Amino acid sequence: MTQVSLTNLIAGARAGLLVSFPTDTVPALAAIPEKAGLIFAAKQRSQDKPLILMAASAEGLWPYVKGSENEYKVWQELADKYWPGGLTLVLPASQRLPKVMNPIDPTTIGIRVPNSAIAQTILAQTGPLATTSANFSGQPPLQTIAEIENQFPKVLIATTEYQREIPGIGIPSTVAKWTGINWQILRQGAIELDLLTDNQV
Repeated sequence: MTQVSLTNLIAGARAGLLVSFPTDTVPALAAIPEKAGLIFAAKQRSQDKPLILMAASAEGLWPYVKGSENEYKVWQELADKYWPGGLTLVLPASQRLPKVMNPIDPTTIGIRVPNSAIAQTILAQTGPLATTSANFSGQPPLQTIAEIENQFPKVLIATTEYQREIPGIGIPSTVAKWTGINWQILRQGAIELDLLTDNQV
């Protein structure tokens, strides 16, 4: 039985177990950053597809990235505009980021704050988690508890809260990468970025 209370799910995540919870986009498969390898293994995911670091607030994420004072200002402006929400920012990673989060290129990391009450509740107590969509790599994101439990029988799922949560929109987050001078859209998803206004340094 992998359906557990929210308290047990949070305890499990902190202990290094794989967990799943709803977000504002698609359900997440998550683990503490040091245990990110479990996600790659469970999803049969290629090492060149990095995970996203998710936290309850931007403040929890900034220590994992590094940039100039001016860059932080640009990043913060975009975060203030779209977070919490379906936008992932790919930024230069700091030394604090475990290499296992992005094994092929540990110099960058995608970060996001989800607009979901249950995700926020969990992340506020676990700290930032390595996340990705709950599905086998290359397949469509799973949307229901039954699907997730069937595909990932050992993953902890918080059920009662899951059922009360408004389902995510079913579209993954938009991914924007900082090139050092502007933003490059890697994936158009839940949020439509206006790069003319959002691209100014």
